Amino acid sequence: MVIFMKADKLLFGAAYYDEYLPCDRIETDMEMMEKAHINVIRIAESTWSTWEPQDNVFDFSHLHRMLKASEKHGIQVIVGTPTYAVPTWLAAKYPDILTQTHDGQERYGRRQNMDIAHPMYLKHAERIIRKLMEEVSPYQHVIGFQLDNETKSYDTCSAYAQARFREYLKELFRNDLDALNHQFGLDYWSNRINSWEDFPDVRGTINGSLGAEYQKFQRKLVTDFLTWQSEIVKEYARPEQFITQNFDYGWKGFSYGLQPEVNQWEAGKAVTVAGADIYHPSAQDLTGAEISFGGAIARSIKKDNYLILETEAQGNHGWLSYPGQLRLQAFSHLASGSNSVMYWHWHSIHNAIESYWKGILSHNLKENATYREACRIGEEFARYGGHLKNLKKKAPAALLLSNEALTGLQWFKIHDNLQYNDIVRWIYDALYELNIECDVLSCNDVDLFSQYNLLITPALYSASETVIDALRAYVEQGGHLFSTFKTAFSDPMLKIYADDQPHRLTDVFGMTYDQFTDAVDVGLQNIAFPLSDESVNNPGRTAADASDASGHTDAGHATDGPTVHYWMELLQTDTAETLASYKHPHWDAYAAVTYNHFGRGCAAYAGCYFDKSVLKDLLRFLCEKAGIPLPETVFPVIIKRGVNEAGREITYLFNYSDETRSVVWRGKDCIPLIGLDNTKAPEQRTVRDGDTISLPGWDFAVLESRE
Repeated sequence: MVIFMKADKLLFGAAYYDEYLPCDRIETDMEMMEKAHINVIRIAESTWSTWEPQDNVFDFSHLHRMLKASEKHGIQVIVGTPTYAVPTWLAAKYPDILTQTHDGQERYGRRQNMDIAHPMYLKHAERIIRKLMEEVSPYQHVIGFQLDNETKSYDTCSAYAQARFREYLKELFRNDLDALNHQFGLDYWSNRINSWEDFPDVRGTINGSLGAEYQKFQRKLVTDFLTWQSEIVKEYARPEQFITQNFDYGWKGFSYGLQPEVNQWEAGKAVTVAGADIYHPSAQDLTGAEISFGGAIARSIKKDNYLILETEAQGNHGWLSYPGQLRLQAFSHLASGSNSVMYWHWHSIHNAIESYWKGILSHNLKENATYREACRIGEEFARYGGHLKNLKKKAPAALLLSNEALTGLQWFKIHDNLQYNDIVRWIYDALYELNIECDVLSCNDVDLFSQYNLLITPALYSASETVIDALRAYVEQGGHLFSTFKTAFSDPMLKIYADDQPHRLTDVFGMTYDQFTDAVDVGLQNIAFPLSDESVNNPGRTAADASDASGHTDAGHATDGPTVHYWMELLQTDTAETLASYKHPHWDAYAAVTYNHFGRGCAAYAGCYFDKSVLKDLLRFLCEKAGIPLPETVFPVIIKRGVNEAGREITYLFNYSDETRSVVWRGKDCIPLIGLDNTKAPEQRTVRDGDTISLPGWDFAVLESRE
């Protein structure tokens, strides 16, 4: 399979639904899009009930209107398979297509309420996909296909899904119930299963290993579903047409962390190019962190460039961008490796649940400030896209993420206010604010560890022997590892390792622990790495200081110095150096952060969750040890780099603040493509080492190296 079809231009567009509009204005819309340099629209994913109003009765008139109008105006099209929202007649014909979940029977109304394991759902879904593909096949300006939409298992616990789960377990354990009972610890509370015929409904289990394995199986259902759709689409697609999926993220009112319901690295094998939906706070809360983090995951799915298939224009309540921010956001996506920016939605919708999730156009469907800013973005994409497309990135650091670890910490919580994605974002946002670019790896990427100066495992609760072997080898061969609390605590099925913690890594870290507790009125002392003014000059710290770049805070206890929040492991050192110990009348004999030499490399371990300012100081220390240059510039100015198709380095300088910021340029001579002095032609302008660059509020500059 082709990993990625190299983009010949940057894509700039929006989702468009002629069916949703209150009046016939398709020509007006296309003219407005053409004026804005919009060169692609996404269609069809949400309208199964329009294409098939009754069983085996089809009406593709809206589809052909959109395809013919877009073709006339030179706008390319991505067609989505319309399988994530079922029509009423299908739900009426097969009531159990509306799936059973942990919370009971779904009712008709919302989207994504169906059972993706139901044979009749799959039968009818295949028919509509094939009909749709037949209809769009003649159109040469259809450049690709999107499989479904933000696909999940929708927590299906139907009889169909559970029957498939039992077959999955039979294969996994080679039909050996004794092995299953032992691995999951089902003798506990008489949960032992002695016959496959007696296998209980998984919705009642209190066994974390069995429950987490069902969640893993649900993720596999998603992979299987997308793979099945992909194989159908491939029968019709031309060689140059790509196949994608709009993967989304964990959600905290916006895109926040690793998606818990999909193994995106496995599901990504069904597509030729990864797609992503990234939504984020704007206005006073815009930091760019969600764009950067989401981009790192999207980039990791195929280890290549990706497409932003959805992001906000005006967006949800409170997300209306300040002037200039829409443009800042668009180029932030490119800086992380995207080859597109596409908005949900072209126009604001006049009915239904997303009526106030506003598009580029407001409800009056006229030009507005957002549209005019989009016109500027489109013009710049068209003008500079040859320099900016297919950007290749190489980060010095990587975060190792795991769906199994995420699930493990759902079943066995550290603290109600501290979930897996909070820990991931604690680390990622600190690196982001320090301008240390960071990749994301999955636990199957062990062969890539050696490419990074610094490898970080945030709360890698569930770790296989294969991953542990790879971590040991990485450090022994000269790598620098930083792990947090709850790393290598259990195996992939959440069976807790029965040796010293962290499992088979005690010599790597030069320490161990066997006790842990909540952090109540605990601080850090005897800190052996340099502290910044931010950490030193703010006594009486609270958990607000542990917030991420988006300003999201946690509740905790104040001390008169650096503070530990929520969780602490009582580390006992052997060969390790203590970088910080606990400040507490009873826990002060224990280390909180350690650093150890092992083989040719080094390994640091943080046994607790503490103020973000101190974390940034620790990361500065570790980056220096790992040979990672530390930029002078820190947030709110963010620096992103990559190499373009001409082999020249592209540098983005973003100012995520209201105030003008100055940056001293360090590096090779560059030509400013965007921003700075625009009174001369780019080739007549040069930025040299030591020059000061001024960035107005919510603005940016793009530089291209001369060599």
